[in-house]
Amino acid sequence: MRPVVVLLVVGLTPRLVGPHTPRLAALARDGWLAPVTPVLPAVTCAVQSTYLTGLPPAGHGIVANGWYFRDLAEVWFWRQANTLVAGEKVWEAGRARDRAFTCAKLFWWHNMYSTADWSVTPRPAYPADGRKLPDIYSSPPELRRELLDGLGPFPLFQFWGPGAGLVSTRWIAAAALQVMGRHRPTLTLVYLPHLDYPLQRWGPDDPRLAAELAAVDAEAGRVIDRARAEGAEVLVLSEYGIGAVSRPVHLNRVLRAAGFLAVQDNQVGELLDAGAARAFAVADHQLAHVYVKRPEEVPAVRRLLEAVPGVERVLGAAEKPAAGLDHPRAGELVAVAARDAWFTYYYWTDDRRAPDFARTVDIHRKPGYDPVELFLDPARPFIKLRLAARLAQKFLGFRYVMDVIPLDAALVKGSHGRPPDDPADGAVVISSRRAGARDHVPATSVKDLILETVFERA
Repeated sequence: MRPVVVLLVVGLTPRLVGPHTPRLAALARDGWLAPVTPVLPAVTCAVQSTYLTGLPPAGHGIVANGWYFRDLAEVWFWRQANTLVAGEKVWEAGRARDRAFTCAKLFWWHNMYSTADWSVTPRPAYPADGRKLPDIYSSPPELRRELLDGLGPFPLFQFWGPGAGLVSTRWIAAAALQVMGRHRPTLTLVYLPHLDYPLQRWGPDDPRLAAELAAVDAEAGRVIDRARAEGAEVLVLSEYGIGAVSRPVHLNRVLRAAGFLAVQDNQVGELLDAGAARAFAVADHQLAHVYVKRPEEVPAVRRLLEAVPGVERVLGAAEKPAAGLDHPRAGELVAVAARDAWFTYYYWTDDRRAPDFARTVDIHRKPGYDPVELFLDPARPFIKLRLAARLAQKFLGFRYVMDVIPLDAALVKGSHGRPPDDPADGAVVISSRRAGARDHVPATSVKDLILETVFERA
């Protein structure tokens, strides 16, 4: 066996590997680079699960970053239990070949209660007074203390939200170096999220992106240097490319206007009542699972969705198997956005009745993905002073609502989830090892590529 380090550089594409990413470009010259043929949807949890199991979403069951849990009548995003992911994981396959095989899974998703030897993932602490405190979960538990003692607190508020930036990626890279140095895993899986933030905020054509590419390249370079110095091979992956968008599409508002949606109006605003709705959409970037309660209403809902500007196509029972989405967790219908469009979760028709969490960073309570959480509200005067006041309330122990997020979906300039029109703008794989070069890699073959890199002779 040879040790292998897999860096997941979010948002990296073949087109972005070049003069602004000298370390990644050098790795590609020494080995090889190829586009990854994606799965649908090309979103974090679905793609990572495919990379680690070799199965499409219909096989491993992770049909998006979140879905409707029918038995609970609730929408849940960003669940962490690895038991949600079906199929043999890459480290289990490695261990079956050689009992000495070990794996560290660092900040990849579905990272709690897995069978990996070392796991680390963001896990905020929620005191009884309602605060949210940065923290991590680890297995074994003592790894958490090792990392916090060595690196300080995990920068949760720089991992997601309006403050998201390089700080969290730098912390994760340092954690990877510490785990590699102390524990020597056979396979080290490292998640470097930084590019996700500027690409969604600005889109892929913004000139400011050059500096962000250089910054994440430097962090990847630190890990590459350690890996190569210790005789490890390196694979660099991304989950998707991010394309330019200019049209937010509010599917739930369309369904509401047609009488399919249900809401409950209470003291915090309007709440989506998924269990009572005849149909509603769980939006996730450029894909939405649409759950329809009555089978006889599926054709009417489909016709409604197909007429919405910004919807490229709608998949039903006949189309989902070919798309790899024929799974009980999927919606009765799956909407795919046009290239320049993306789907919001918004369901209210009057911003005054938006739920209080809509103006906060609240990834678990929102019934859909919300990239607007990357922005401070530009329409509110003195928004940074408001943020400072809220933080002061937090540190003084007062109850507070961090209501600084806008409700303007047009701010988002980049999205993903649909297949790229050009493979150069989709996911990428770079290998430090010349052997095994190929012109493209199906997402379902990444597991085998990792095992090949570990076990096959040079």
